[in-house]
Amino acid sequence: MSAYKELQDRLQAEPKVWLVTGVAGFIGSNLLEGLLKLNQRVIGLDNYSTGHRRNLEEVKDSVRGQQWANFTEVPGDTQEVKTCQRACQGVDYVLHQAALGSVPRSIEDPISSHNSNVNGFVNLLVAARDARVKRFVYASSSSVYGDHPDLPKVESKIGRCLSPYAVTKFVNEVYADVFSLSYGVKCVGLRYFNVFGPRQDPNGPYAAVIPLWIAAMIRKDPIQINGDGETSRDFCYVENVVQANLLAATHPKAEAPVYNVAVGESTTLNQLFEMLRDQLLPFHPHLKELRPVYREFRPGDVRHSQADITRAQRELGFAPSHRIEQGLASALQWYLAAPAANSRSPKPL
Repeated sequence: MSAYKELQDRLQAEPKVWLVTGVAGFIGSNLLEGLLKLNQRVIGLDNYSTGHRRNLEEVKDSVRGQQWANFTEVPGDTQEVKTCQRACQGVDYVLHQAALGSVPRSIEDPISSHNSNVNGFVNLLVAARDARVKRFVYASSSSVYGDHPDLPKVESKIGRCLSPYAVTKFVNEVYADVFSLSYGVKCVGLRYFNVFGPRQDPNGPYAAVIPLWIAAMIRKDPIQINGDGETSRDFCYVENVVQANLLAATHPKAEAPVYNVAVGESTTLNQLFEMLRDQLLPFHPHLKELRPVYREFRPGDVRHSQADITRAQRELGFAPSHRIEQGLASALQWYLAAPAANSRSPKPL
């Protein structure tokens, strides 16, 4: 039996209380869904700056009524100390996902990224310390590897940060380490590589590449690739991220300060384009003749990114359940419905 399956069985037998920040966001709502289906009690915090109430609606529709009753929403922002203190009361584990993501956003507005990603992070750390939570798991990022040339990326070797967003995530790791040393707060950072899956927003100027391209293909919009298309990424399906968070929060050997969360495989943007077109072609025959449009490289972007997940496999029992092709296939129906779904009027929770 896998470490994750054993954990799932154990949690169902002995439910815990979890705080998920950014709960209305892409990753946060998937964590909420996974935890509720394991009959856990979940406190959710979100200021809706990038999250959406429709994500919570989808979670409500996917779980049983009794499971949904185990969810309590705390409105507010991690930049409010009292809100963080209220949210942490009685919590066993914190899964901190709230942040302003996106490299381009941080380059355009570094102050907002810092206030959300650093000040909010420290506020929540202090609240978690005072509430004596068992473990504080937080979303870091592969962006902290910066310009370090080695591939695959190992946790012990990082380079210069290439964007304000990367700086905020590096500072998170430093603060978490200091709180571990100074106050005994057990902190675990998860360096996410390019996460994708259901409820990832295809709209807006900072949309991630997979939902952005799928929406564009369906709408018959041009597909624009920054650079020559040989830029590569380690695309990680969101179910793998849910697994990593739960293992990092509960595994007795989760003693490393940070873990890579990815699949350990490299996919170029050109390859990704072909995968998406092939999967969508049966539903949208017009894609047969589609070709991408190439433009200049984007400032702050890393050329190649691939994770070494050995540490997470060895110490957490992390075993990715979905490679990129499997993840795309699993999420396909959601992606097909996403453009229409995002125009729906919210319904009461």
